[in-house]
Amino acid sequence: MKVVLMGTPNFVVPIFDAVAKRHDVVAVFTRGPKPVGRKHIITKSPVHIWAESHNIPVYHKPSEYNLKPDMVFVAAYGAILKDNILGSAPCINLHPSLLPLYRGPAPIRTAILNGDTESGVCLVKMTAELDAGDILMCQKFDIDIDDTNETVEEKVSQIGAEMIVEYMENPDKYIPIKQSGKIVYTAKTGVYDEIIDWKKSPIQIHNMVRALGAGRTKINGIEVKILKTKMNSDNLEIVTIQPAGKKPMDWKSFVNGLRGAEIKYGE
Repeated sequence: MKVVLMGTPNFVVPIFDAVAKRHDVVAVFTRGPKPVGRKHIITKSPVHIWAESHNIPVYHKPSEYNLKPDMVFVAAYGAILKDNILGSAPCINLHPSLLPLYRGPAPIRTAILNGDTESGVCLVKMTAELDAGDILMCQKFDIDIDDTNETVEEKVSQIGAEMIVEYMENPDKYIPIKQSGKIVYTAKTGVYDEIIDWKKSPIQIHNMVRALGAGRTKINGIEVKILKTKMNSDNLEIVTIQPAGKKPMDWKSFVNGLRGAEIKYGE
């Protein structure tokens, strides 16, 4: 089967790799290189790097698409597809939520922020409307209380690879089912979403840190990023912290540096 793959982040790479081992990938579309880090180094996406390592042609502009594959497979691409793609072949999207719950760009982060204990991976027939197509396959998985965005992505990667391989072996076997239930849309998160509101409950702060990868605040007047937390009964414990301009350290080392001063959060 001749396949076009569309995706961008790291967790998509094992899924695409599973497809490439069994089918002829004729092209990969991914987001273009962009500045990364304080030095703004122009960096290719993980999918771009993977495609080049397999000598697969890489494209960045969906408007330039003029291919006629047997299937287009999309996972976390980050762009709305137009008729030039949707009309070229069956277009299948892998979406990491139990649709129609958490349509949009941040389903994993939203599930963790909300403290959900389960999520899922859906294969969907793509339409012009965002994440609104009929469902072909869906598989649930658990979200543990200490799962982070990264560890959930790893679960999605493993499950998604198995699902798309199974689907592509016999696509006619799967009957599309219309989505049903409450529709919930997600939004992208940014730096300001990482600011900790200490009026929130311990579990809400824990969920925020594990979803976003960091919580920004001041402790005793020191600007810090809280990188990892855990729950001890109903209490929040800080595991890893990074003071501004310093390397990450464990909580005990940070407290020792306060030399016995009373700890004041958010000040």
